[in-house]
Amino acid sequence: MTNMRKLNRTSAHRISMLRTMVSQLVKHERIETTVAKAKEVRRQVDRMVTLGKEGSLCAARRAAGFVRGDDVIHKLFTELAYRYKDRAGGYTRMLRTRIRVGDAAPMAYIEFIDRENELREPKPPAPQPPQRAPLDPWTKSRLCQRFASPKKEKSEIDL
Repeated sequence: MTNMRKLNRTSAHRISMLRTMVSQLVKHERIETTVAKAKEVRRQVDRMVTLGKEGSLCAARRAAGFVRGDDVIHKLFTELAYRYKDRAGGYTRMLRTRIRVGDAAPMAYIEFIDRENELREPKPPAPQPPQRAPLDPWTKSRLCQRFASPKKEKSEIDL
């Protein structure tokens, strides 16, 4: 757990807080916290969901070493692993909500995407560009020669 924000806490308190927040996010699928904490929680949650998708005993033990609760482990390895089996990453979304009254901290919701009762609907997938017909080797080599950077010949330098 290197290269993380210190969040004005000791290392033991910070790790304990992140473990609790990751467990609560997996359990409730949406929590409200400060923006800095949400950015750190997002990193850890993506790692836990990736372990859930892996599905091995080693991955289960690694996830159990971080999150709290057997129900959270079960949800990671069944429901969330099935939901995100085709997704390569980016399982969470952070939506900024308000400025907290007491200390003017920017607050944000962090939630899983592709679930019921989302705060914001996901964007439609970008359309794929049309497939081009492959070029034959002769045409391809001629195009590469035409658009390559022009090199000066020895005869052009002497002139």
